[in-house]
Amino acid sequence: MNRKLAIIIGLQAFLIVVLFWVLVFYGKDEFEAATQQAGEEIETPNRVASEQGIPVIKVSPATQKQSEISTNQLKSSRHQASISSYGNVVSIEALIDLRTRYLAAKAEIEVLRTALNYNKNEFIRLNTLNQDDKNISDKVVATARSNIKADEAKIAAAESSAKNIADSMRQTWGETLTQHATNPVKSELLQNLISNQDVLMQITLPFDAEEPSQKSSITVTPTAMPTKSIRALYISRAPASSATIQGKTYFYHAKTKELRAGMQVSAVSTSSSKLSDGVIIPNTAIIWYAGKSWVYKKTAEDKFSRVAVSTDAEVENGWFYQGKLKAGDQVVTSGAQLLLSEEFKSQITNENDD
Repeated sequence: MNRKLAIIIGLQAFLIVVLFWVLVFYGKDEFEAATQQAGEEIETPNRVASEQGIPVIKVSPATQKQSEISTNQLKSSRHQASISSYGNVVSIEALIDLRTRYLAAKAEIEVLRTALNYNKNEFIRLNTLNQDDKNISDKVVATARSNIKADEAKIAAAESSAKNIADSMRQTWGETLTQHATNPVKSELLQNLISNQDVLMQITLPFDAEEPSQKSSITVTPTAMPTKSIRALYISRAPASSATIQGKTYFYHAKTKELRAGMQVSAVSTSSSKLSDGVIIPNTAIIWYAGKSWVYKKTAEDKFSRVAVSTDAEVENGWFYQGKLKAGDQVVTSGAQLLLSEEFKSQITNENDD
């Protein structure tokens, strides 16, 4: 009897297990459908629409206040742009060589002039004796006269050589550096260049750049070390143009031990002759995406659109900008990152729908 009871209980347990798995198998699809329906019911609203092919984010004023999205009105501004250019550190070895040759020619002229004065005095003396009852022969007087002519010819040749050397300097180094190099007494600038306390640079500026003024300066940085800024002072125009960069060339010098002859530098001029009209975009309005800078412009009470802006001209507390944004436009200065997230969230949703 007990054995029959155990068999009956076992059969009942087996039937219960089978029925449970049958319910699970047939109820799975209905459960998944119900879960998906619940997920769709709680899906967040899509706030992004497209107007004329441009994404526009719609955020109600109440939501803007709750999310602390605020805007500032852009103000008009005028900007005197800086000029970016390039140049290189110049070796002054050729200038020193020309200076040596020039000073040697000038020294030779002084020696010849001393000899000329002596021969002139000697000629006067001999000529006086010749006229006094021929105490000196005519041949001796003629020789003294020829010595004077020879000295004058040598002086003319030496002066021509010195002039040619100076002219050669001007063709390569300009008038100002030529004056420094042809002065027998070394100037402070030339002495500093020779002793490597200063370096000489040739900088190429754009053709429409304003002519540098005396005592003006630029900021240069070695291309291999862009974080190092060096102040360079204007010297003069450079007669020769750059072989690699088209533009107007000028000589500058800087007191530094960081630069060597042959190094390439980038330069930023302190001023330009052109004034540009635009607006100042606050630093807090800029957001970065895909390597570009953007702002969100408020196009209506509840609409915002993303606009690409340039950050080339940095000014105090912001960036000077010329383009689609005008004075009076409202840009988001707080909460722009939230709008960017909302815009991309809609893109992800659209991709999932596909």
